[in-house]
Amino acid sequence: MTIDNVTEVEPGEPSEAASAKFVDDRLIDELVGRAQAEGLQLTGEGGLLQQLTKRLLESALEGEITDHPGYDKHDPAGKNGGNSRNGTRAKTVLTDVGPVEIAVPRDREGSFEPRIVKKRQKRLSGVDEMVISLAAKGLTTGEVQAHLAEVYGAEVSRQTISTITDKVLDGMAEWQNRPLDAVYPVIFIDAIHVKIRDGAVANRPIYVALAVTVEGRREILGLWAGDGGEGAKHWLHILTEIKNRGVSDVLMLVCDGLKGLPEAVETVWPRTIVQICVVHLLRNSFRYAARQDWDKIAKPLKPVYTAPTEEAALDRFDEFADAWGRKYPAIAKLWENAWEEFTPFLRFDTEIRRIVCTMNAIESVNARIRRAVLESRPEDTSPTSRPP
Repeated sequence: MTIDNVTEVEPGEPSEAASAKFVDDRLIDELVGRAQAEGLQLTGEGGLLQQLTKRLLESALEGEITDHPGYDKHDPAGKNGGNSRNGTRAKTVLTDVGPVEIAVPRDREGSFEPRIVKKRQKRLSGVDEMVISLAAKGLTTGEVQAHLAEVYGAEVSRQTISTITDKVLDGMAEWQNRPLDAVYPVIFIDAIHVKIRDGAVANRPIYVALAVTVEGRREILGLWAGDGGEGAKHWLHILTEIKNRGVSDVLMLVCDGLKGLPEAVETVWPRTIVQICVVHLLRNSFRYAARQDWDKIAKPLKPVYTAPTEEAALDRFDEFADAWGRKYPAIAKLWENAWEEFTPFLRFDTEIRRIVCTMNAIESVNARIRRAVLESRPEDTSPTSRPP
């Protein structure tokens, strides 16, 4: 299957050779194997949260060393000014997301005493929540200052906290604005609710964009904090940000029916297929049914999403609607409204469907984020907690 089977190019339109060669049969087959074999590591050695925690701590230490002699790195003011920077030393600190190796700055006089990770300190807790919030742009400058003031304690001046805050925000901005690949075969977007400190501790949605690269690796493109009322304008802003970081083409974007997202995709990447997550569609269906009917409903719905063609899927759905539409009209309406975004994956073979029709990859990431911020939720016992 080539891209022409899923995304037609108008005659005379510039041919995007990169897009075509990235989504042919051979590559898709390879992506299937690699995506199944490789997972995105969030915690532990080399994990994303570990990398971001390292960035946060080193940025804070850079703010501390800047405040100590009173000038930035490579600032001419440091020449012949008495005390000056003297490189860094390596240190490993145990955090909530695993061991993190950091570079601790030094000064020539040996008078610099780091505060966020003190000398001989081996463990550090309480920064994982802040790491996620910062990465998702979920904290204002004032909130970052307040959180850092709490971490550092009363012995640190407001000016020092301000200097450290600037360095921390700059360090996170580098990650948030880093360049991305030109083409991604699949991007998953989902929301996870985590406890964020915003004056008081409250649940807020963090939107995660996870991509499968052309090499078959998984990569988090970014995290964005929301308030739960996001619409097309919000998604247009996020997708435009991703595009401005270098992403010119996406074959398919998989999501959970987030309001306004399909319209934003149409604006930013007009030829991208929007695919609703089948597992989430099933979960939403069970919300309208009595628990004792879950298995009874799941059984006739399975032939719908495993049908060989869209026509066959429609026939199976009509059979489901005839059997259950009178008792649960809201379920039938749910599938009818989602039909246009449910059917694209039916064009692909079974192995491809397993990757693009579920959110398993991104839900694995979400589960790790929940563990990282020590938030527990009741186990999902609905039939959709099992693979479709």
